[in-house]
Amino acid sequence: FDDYPVVGVSWKQATAFCHWRTKLWNQFKQDEPNTEVFRLPSEVEWEYAARGGHDISPYPWGGPYIRNAKGCLLANFKPGRGNYPEDGGLHTVKADAYFPNDYGLYNMAGNVAEWTESPYNNSTYQFASTLNPYLSNEAYKEPRKSVRGGSWKDIGYLLMTGARDYERKDSARSYIGFRTVQDIPEGTAKFKKRTN
Repeated sequence: FDDYPVVGVSWKQATAFCHWRTKLWNQFKQDEPNTEVFRLPSEVEWEYAARGGHDISPYPWGGPYIRNAKGCLLANFKPGRGNYPEDGGLHTVKADAYFPNDYGLYNMAGNVAEWTESPYNNSTYQFASTLNPYLSNEAYKEPRKSVRGGSWKDIGYLLMTGARDYERKDSARSYIGFRTVQDIPEGTAKFKKRTN
């Protein structure tokens, strides 16, 4: 199952993995100061990555539909009234079973929902600070954490890039996984203005 997403991991376990991976990374870069910390993405970062450079499209693949022109499903989720095998999997499928979004990221919708580091609140977007979007001690204590992307057991609506859900941070589910992100050290990234 090396090519499948990790599931059955609580938010606390996913965060612990990030700390372990950072420590392992530091062991290989002993001669350089490390500024690259692995962590879970914030909700805002996750949504930005899921959109794949598209501003107004509701799904990571850029279109408003869950099927392509040939009628094939574009992600692993619960189609219709629960015909799970219709999309090619009863549960999770290989991470590259569907096409990536325009940023090259696989399964930003479907397969498994993903933990974010953000606490869940109906008004999160209104109260999140643009100066410090990372967790404060109070936010860390919040037992509900945002889960994004939808999973193999969810309907198409939860696959939308703007759809939000939550789970308690000590819960481990067969439909929730995670991905890690790193901050880019200042001065190392060169951005090109995108033209269409």
